[in-house]
Amino acid sequence: MRQRLLTEQNKKWWTLGAVAVGLFMIMLDNTVVNVALPAIQRDLGADLSSLEWIVSGYALTFAALMLTGGKLADAYGRRLIFVLGIAVFTLSSLACGLATSEDMLIAARVVQGAGAALMNPATLSIIAATFAPKERGMAIGIWAGVAALALAIGPLVGGLLTEHLDWSWIFFVNVPVGIAGIATSFVFIEESRDDTHERLDIPGLITSGLGLFALTYALIEANTYGWGSAWIVGGFAAAAVLLVAFLLLERRQRAPMLDLSLFRSGTYAGANLVILLVALAMFGVFFFVSLYMQNILGYSAVQTGAAFLPMTVLIILAAPMAGKASDRFGSRWLMTAGMVLISVQLLYFSQLASDASFWRLLPALLVGGLGMSLTMTPSTAAATRAVPVEKAGVGAAVLNAFRQVGGSMGIAVMGAIVASRAGGERSPEAFMRGFEAALLTASVIAFAGAIVAAALVRSHHERRTAPAVVPEVG
Repeated sequence: MRQRLLTEQNKKWWTLGAVAVGLFMIMLDNTVVNVALPAIQRDLGADLSSLEWIVSGYALTFAALMLTGGKLADAYGRRLIFVLGIAVFTLSSLACGLATSEDMLIAARVVQGAGAALMNPATLSIIAATFAPKERGMAIGIWAGVAALALAIGPLVGGLLTEHLDWSWIFFVNVPVGIAGIATSFVFIEESRDDTHERLDIPGLITSGLGLFALTYALIEANTYGWGSAWIVGGFAAAAVLLVAFLLLERRQRAPMLDLSLFRSGTYAGANLVILLVALAMFGVFFFVSLYMQNILGYSAVQTGAAFLPMTVLIILAAPMAGKASDRFGSRWLMTAGMVLISVQLLYFSQLASDASFWRLLPALLVGGLGMSLTMTPSTAAATRAVPVEKAGVGAAVLNAFRQVGGSMGIAVMGAIVASRAGGERSPEAFMRGFEAALLTASVIAFAGAIVAAALVRSHHERRTAPAVVPEVG
């Protein structure tokens, strides 16, 4: 029976399904926490900066270690590193659920991000090694649909678990899923690796990780210590020095963690920059829209999660179709249209009042769902087509690192804007001032992403007729 199930024709789809289990789990944890934040705040006595660290601590280590995760997957086996990541993620999820203080929860979330960084790049590299170029867009569309579904239903799942059980169950639920993911990986995923790998880039890992941490710390804590304080100015200065040092090191390393030659392809550079900008615009918005719905509109945790359902359904329906369309027509104009729609959504959200009804929220949710689908899937497809298959792990890791860096920075930047405009007040009026300013900023960032997509990204049909600086997949 098992032999019939695993024929050459359908085995690749079982592989995709096994990868999707792990992907769903790690992407769910990007947004499942947002709806639970008020409950966590009450139970653990956390302030706003601690809540930001609970979310961005996960995104930060996810981003900082993503490139290393891709290197490890290519070097030592994509299935091996994927399974190791699931194990780390599952154990740290258990620790999150058992946390009794904000510091314990933040620490466990940081480890959780490390597990996700091992898993995520392996998912795309396994797909690239399994599917032929002509089918890869469809497979990536499903991959992106699973990721988008997890991100989208995170608020609803978080709301249901928080309201009917306890916020700790948003983490406990990962334990059985993680065990199932490990089992299915060994059954359905074949091992693959890049035999040309070289040693790990430890200096690159240290400088990039510390640089991102210093930048995030300065943004989140600026309103606590003061933007002009020596501590915060020093944080920004350290971030600048470390990130410049990282780029200089990567130019000189024989086996760099970040292969800067990949960015000679305008399509690859454009796709990564668009992913960075959409995450920068949207991650902070999800964080503060959840707080807006519960603390300003008076929604329960379940009502807040359910409010995102129209966006969820649209993403589920549109993401695979966007993947197929990118195979046929290219990604450039799909990405451009998607970023314009996201910009419109954020502009609309910025005009909402403190007594908005669900029907006022609905148009923005629908526009944003379509925009996210048109942006995320074609961006991923464009980036993976622009790297050779033997470097798929590193290429996927860079793409996902850009998304997580954008997410981490988005929470920090939007949080800094909200706190700055609130001016130390804790009233609904003060929050709304900051909320409006943050959303207007996010809308401008998203529109900049549309310009980047139109200017840099080229369809694979166009690239076939011109000499390629970077080897193409298909």
